[in-house]
Amino acid sequence: MKNLKSTKIVMLALIAVAIAVFFIFDLGRFFTLEYIQSQRQDFMAFYQEHQWSTIIAYFLVYVLVTALSLPGATIMTLLGGAVFGLLVGTVVVSFASTVGATLAFLVSRFALRDAVQARFGDKLQAINEGVRREGAFYLFSLRLLPIFPFFLINLLMGLTPIGTLKFFLVSQIGMLAGTIVYVNAGSQLASIESLSGILSPGLLLSFALLGIFPFVAKKGLEFVKNNKSLRAESVTVRD
Repeated sequence: MKNLKSTKIVMLALIAVAIAVFFIFDLGRFFTLEYIQSQRQDFMAFYQEHQWSTIIAYFLVYVLVTALSLPGATIMTLLGGAVFGLLVGTVVVSFASTVGATLAFLVSRFALRDAVQARFGDKLQAINEGVRREGAFYLFSLRLLPIFPFFLINLLMGLTPIGTLKFFLVSQIGMLAGTIVYVNAGSQLASIESLSGILSPGLLLSFALLGIFPFVAKKGLEFVKNNKSLRAESVTVRD
């Protein structure tokens, strides 16, 4: 018990230091669209010469940003598309975002339980009710159509009974479609060299996907839920 308490204190201290460093040194200035646009050529040149080290460094930064619930995950996703392209970018971002989300989930469960409950207790009730009613499918629906910000989903899910492996797998699958949309947008934004690039078909398609994806996801979830209800009613009638 004493070792567990000491580990918790050390973990909290490290998290506090990392977050403090982020804000004290204004590291958020590196997580802006303007910055990645201005440095895109340098990033891509470095990637061409050092592919694996670039992927590993990007992966670790993405995991750290997500695990600490820092602002910048969306920009990191766009950067992944800009530097790695759609295929490699989707694979790297998909696993980095899920690993980071799972670490945030575990930190919330084992180190920040009281703080998260005190800060977001009103939203926790809705999360608990959703998990009780629909189980892992509720998490899947939140990943497809986030009612709450992703960082908040990670933290609040850590206070529910859902298992770590299930959280990882459902998050991996549930976030994949959105990841593809944003990585594709990043790969298209990288091609803008002038104002005329804004009207390129690829970029217009990316913006269209960003706009309609929540609507499509919502309709898809409603369809699945309606089918589940109909099957349940059919079983009840036969019984």
